[in-house]
Amino acid sequence: MRRNHRAAVFTATVLAGTLFAAGCSSSSGGKKSEEGGADASAGKATTPRMTVAMVTHASPGDTFWDLVRKGAQAAAAKDNIKLVYSSDPSAGNQANLVQNAIDQKVDGIALTAAKPDALKDVVAKATAAGIPVVGFNSGVSDWKKLGMLEYFGQDESIAGQAFGRRLNQLGAKHALCVIQEQGQVALEARCAGLKKGFSGKTDVLYVNGTDMPSVKSTITAKLTQDSSIDQVVTLGAPIALTAIQSLSDSGSKAKLATFDLNKDLVKAVQDGKVEFAVDQQPYLQGYLAVDSLWLYKNNGNFSGGGTAPVLTGPAFIDKTNVASVAKFAANGTR
Repeated sequence: MRRNHRAAVFTATVLAGTLFAAGCSSSSGGKKSEEGGADASAGKATTPRMTVAMVTHASPGDTFWDLVRKGAQAAAAKDNIKLVYSSDPSAGNQANLVQNAIDQKVDGIALTAAKPDALKDVVAKATAAGIPVVGFNSGVSDWKKLGMLEYFGQDESIAGQAFGRRLNQLGAKHALCVIQEQGQVALEARCAGLKKGFSGKTDVLYVNGTDMPSVKSTITAKLTQDSSIDQVVTLGAPIALTAIQSLSDSGSKAKLATFDLNKDLVKAVQDGKVEFAVDQQPYLQGYLAVDSLWLYKNNGNFSGGGTAPVLTGPAFIDKTNVASVAKFAANGTR
């Protein structure tokens, strides 16, 4: 998903309030959640209160989205925004959550388009209702086709190619790219980019990212079966941390590198268990997506002129620079 950015870290508290009827849910359905920001420490907007819906494809328990939400909450606190967050890994259910936001007549929608085709019609409905929609995190190749106003995130193909070239420099010959959700455009693009940038052999392994025992056993079985694999590539921090166990269980000598960070992954880099990680700055993605809707409503601004995405990555984090992000990771913002 980088060019270097500096993002201010704001202190935010969670406000209880009215929930969407569908709320934050899993594919089986039901947990509701709304998050808004309280007063930030400085610079809070005095503009009229507005409501922004953030709808993501997050799977339950994926800590990546905690970082996105913290960034969104910080922007909401600063901008006098009521932030309503909901998520579902099912693209059809995610579309229903967007429809709920339209029905609630929100002032703006921040949306991840992991499976763009399923969201095309509902984004068009939002636009027709006069609700601006911005994309972030997933859908960098599709946001303009979907009619979104702007996009914040990482170009996954570019990130994957850069990852592959990094493996060339490290001398890897046979990579295993582990995808935790088949058909998710961002994840598929990462592995496809890896194949382009990497001069060695690349195998793709699909796992069920919502079932970590299964992830562990599937990776272990593959490494046991094929001892020529010398590099494991994961596409999320929780998957990487599970793959560490798989490497140990299988007796494999392969190295491990990953996309995305959390505080436990930062420690794994510090300890040498993970060679490097690609940081797409999810906190920044959440912050910019919400802040952009405030700017559009109050000053008619839109980043990239409606033609270019705002890139938040990729940046490589390894032992040489991990200390510079460790303190922010400990705060839960990197």
